[in-house]
Amino acid sequence: MAFSSLFTLLDDIASVLDDVALMTKAATKKTAGVIGDDLALNANQVSGKDIKPERELPIIWAVAKGSLINKVILIPIALLLSVYLPVLINPLLMIGGAYLCFEGVEKLLHKFLHKADSHEPQEIVSEADKIKGAVRTDFILSAEIIIIALGVLQGSTTLTKVLSLSAIGIGITLFVYGLVGLIVKLDDIGLWMLNKKSTLSQGIGKGLLFIMPWFMKSLSVIGTIAMFLVGGGIFTHTVPFIHHFIEGLQIDLAFLSFVDLVVGVVIGSIACLVLLPLIKLLGKK
Repeated sequence: MAFSSLFTLLDDIASVLDDVALMTKAATKKTAGVIGDDLALNANQVSGKDIKPERELPIIWAVAKGSLINKVILIPIALLLSVYLPVLINPLLMIGGAYLCFEGVEKLLHKFLHKADSHEPQEIVSEADKIKGAVRTDFILSAEIIIIALGVLQGSTTLTKVLSLSAIGIGITLFVYGLVGLIVKLDDIGLWMLNKKSTLSQGIGKGLLFIMPWFMKSLSVIGTIAMFLVGGGIFTHTVPFIHHFIEGLQIDLAFLSFVDLVVGVVIGSIACLVLLPLIKLLGKK
């Protein structure tokens, strides 16, 4: 009797784990686009000339820990909201999306309006502020990933939802920040390979050292575009009339990304027009 109960329990556990694996895979596929933007955005935020090479990995580790804490906070909130207040999910996502778009436009304004002052020394962002900014941005991106995943998991049991979201949260954090760590250390890898005796290693090392400065500069552009894509994408998917209008056009994925980008710039511009005067006014008081 005891063995029979044990086998039944093990069978139930195996069944749950099988469901978790299948649903986790399906949900991860659905969030792939946001994960790509997450990667570009975080690589941009934790890199820069003002960061010493020996501090790059500790900063990434600090942001990764913050990202895990974000997931610990967001997963229970998302589950509770989906049960008791599902109507709040989209408005909260839109606030986060508007913030990302606002930050994107603010970056562009700072870049183009302060060109005249480019000869002046730029304000160096402290390590703590860089980490806080990256963790804050990760919070919004994590929220979107979890909500998208939760949509795929509708109809699953609560246990499957909890385990799947936990697996997605941990897996994405390890993947994104592991890859970010690799990206920011590629120049060091190139230097290490350059000092090897092998001609092939030296060639790869030279190639990495040549391409990395250009690649790191491009991250700033890619990261800003990612802000608009994620922020605009939230609005094109959650505002019913925009979503239905785009759906009716039957456009391909590439053009849909362009629409997300344009919507992101428009939302960010509106947010800047409203918020920047308020910030200036409050700053004077």
